Amino acid sequence: MHPRKVLKSAILSNAASLLVEHNHPSGEPSPSIEDINVTERLKEAEKIVGIDLLDHIIIGENKFISLKEKGYL
Repeated sequence: MHPRKVLKSAILSNAASLLVEHNHPSGEPSPSIEDINVTERLKEAEKIVGIDLLDHIIIGENKFISLKEKGYL
């Protein structure tokens, strides 16, 4: 996932903030290194354009993980 794709719809909608979520088909919501890297890139890009990244949530089977709660935001 490239920040450009995520931010495009937020910018076109004049969003002030953004909540990102995706699922892990395996059912295990633990963040991968790529999930963490994407979150970091989104956080940097959103600072530049003035949109707050509220959270990045990963959904698994009957559970989820908030990267904000885990300290990545």
